[in-house]
Amino acid sequence: MFVKSVMKDVRKCFFVEKDAPIKVALDKLEEQEIDAVPVLDKDKYAGMVTRNSIYKAFFERSIDREEFLKNKKVSEIVINQELSVDETGVFEEVLVLVQDSPIVPVVDENMVFKGLVTRYDAIEQFQSAFGMNTKGVRITFTSVETEGRIAKLAQIARQYHEQIISLTTFDESDKLVRRIVMKIEDNPNLEKFLKKLESHGFRVLDVKKN
Repeated sequence: MFVKSVMKDVRKCFFVEKDAPIKVALDKLEEQEIDAVPVLDKDKYAGMVTRNSIYKAFFERSIDREEFLKNKKVSEIVINQELSVDETGVFEEVLVLVQDSPIVPVVDENMVFKGLVTRYDAIEQFQSAFGMNTKGVRITFTSVETEGRIAKLAQIARQYHEQIISLTTFDESDKLVRRIVMKIEDNPNLEKFLKKLESHGFRVLDVKKN
């Protein structure tokens, strides 16, 4: 999956100009009930401001609150100027960045702002990858790390007419075993399917309906 498929287009984004008073940014954050807003220099990404960055900047200065909000510019407290991704980048890049930032701006090679991905967007896609929004049976199992194991899994699933909702794999610490989480639609073939997996070397660890 690419960033472009999950990003909010610039036309749907809130942002502030770098020369705007800090009060404009704070009002935008409060009105829209968001945690961060991109800062633009015309059409180019220049960083972002967050509630925390505004509060931090205020308490670091010995200045009247009204003067700080009305006379100081956004450009004076902007953060994360280098934090951005390209729309052709892979979604996994965003997952890493949203750990430390509520939004991830999307820019082109000239730093022109194209849109953004929010932490909420990233979590929503993560939930979709695990099929969390669809009812079914979640099966966790392990397999030795050998060529063709996923293909074999797919073959068994077809044999038992299993409808796969999601499939995610993880490396175990010793790198010789792969952990697999698969969600399928609930059906009467479940027990036979599980036994077939076991007979082909897939070790079932957990089965949960949700």
